[in-house]
Amino acid sequence: MSGSMANFTDATSLQQFEEFLKHYSKSLTVVHFHAPWAPQCSQMNDVMAELAKEHKHTMFLKLEAEAVPEVSEKYEIASVPTFLFFKGCKKIDKLDGAHAPELTNKVQRLGSSGGGAAGTGDIPKEDLNERLKRLINAAPCMLFMKGSPQEPRCGFSRQIVQILKDHNIQYSSFDILSDEEVRQGLKTFSNWPTFPQIYVSGDLIGGLDILKELVDSGELENTFPKTVSLEHRLKSLINKAPIVLFMKGNKETAKCGFSRQIIEIMNSTGVEYDTFDILENEEVRQGLKAFSNWPTYPQLYVKGDLIGGLDIVKELKENGELVSVLKGEN
Repeated sequence: MSGSMANFTDATSLQQFEEFLKHYSKSLTVVHFHAPWAPQCSQMNDVMAELAKEHKHTMFLKLEAEAVPEVSEKYEIASVPTFLFFKGCKKIDKLDGAHAPELTNKVQRLGSSGGGAAGTGDIPKEDLNERLKRLINAAPCMLFMKGSPQEPRCGFSRQIVQILKDHNIQYSSFDILSDEEVRQGLKTFSNWPTFPQIYVSGDLIGGLDILKELVDSGELENTFPKTVSLEHRLKSLINKAPIVLFMKGNKETAKCGFSRQIIEIMNSTGVEYDTFDILENEEVRQGLKAFSNWPTYPQLYVKGDLIGGLDIVKELKENGELVSVLKGEN
């Protein structure tokens, strides 16, 4: 038996990656964004090799996330392993993390001729309900909507986002257009046939009409958890120590190469610093990009001011200025 199968291979450049997508545009292509230093990635490569034997018409690609940053950045890959699913050169689905059963399910479902909803029966109801519960409880206030708060994709979603904004209600959202399974499952699960739907502490409050009624009756503020504004929270995180590094992972285990490099540089200075793992909190992760007007991580703050990311820290180290910047002398 040869070392690799025709439908399981590596993509090592943006050009090669795009060639594969074009060439296999009629079939499903599964792309594993991996890192050689992450043991869960090599486990998932074994799973992919097994799946490739069973699903001869599906193309399985491995792509080293940090070696081909153009692709990783284009698809906003934040951690490894992450799997993207393509058909007709379009991204149709995504899976974060090392979940072999879910990867197998998606390959079976998306690889069947109909793509989308075909063969949804393969998925035990149990799993979907567990997943819905997890999503509903992902934040104290969860909004299931069409599109995102920045780009609502229907009038009702747009109105509900506006009401939440006007009343300074902090919430997380989920785009039901990105996941047909969640969209259909949630209707049944919550016995509520339309979207948007808003949940507080895991309980369904209702849709737009109910939110409007709560506004009219003055009950809205009492219904939603009192939340500290995101800006206030970000300021307090940035100032929680003289030096704070926002990164993927923590000092013990960095979850991306850039974070790992910056930790090595920081440790070499012998200066004390705190870290915050942005993978643990989507709201902080997105909020800080806008707040600091700096789109990538890691981000280093000294006495509440943004110094920058890995490139800037490297430069400061090379110029011999890093320690004095960290001590706030510059």
